[in-house]
Amino acid sequence: MDPVRISQKNNPLVFVQKSPIHGSGLFAARALSNGEMIGFYEGPVVSEDGTYVLWVEDTPGGSWTGYLGTNEMRFMNHDDEPNAELDGLNCYALEDIEAGTEITIDYGWNDS
Repeated sequence: MDPVRISQKNNPLVFVQKSPIHGSGLFAARALSNGEMIGFYEGPVVSEDGTYVLWVEDTPGGSWTGYLGTNEMRFMNHDDEPNAELDGLNCYALEDIEAGTEITIDYGWNDS
């Protein structure tokens, strides 16, 4: 299956294609190392929730800011055992990720 390129600002580390998890997903274009920065979640600040809105806690226990994803990073799907994580808007590999593997994060649905 050919990857679907989203914009001219494509991140060379990733590509988007149909996901076995849900809809489209983000995949590693090459092997990624544990701790390696995968990409930056780009988008304007928004105040309402919606598809591709990422909510980032400004400070621990503080307010949250929503970002409407505009680049390929918006296609990261959820997994209870993810292989990547977000630190603010930066995404890092939690383990070595083989080329062609879907990049997943924990959306925090089960957080209390």
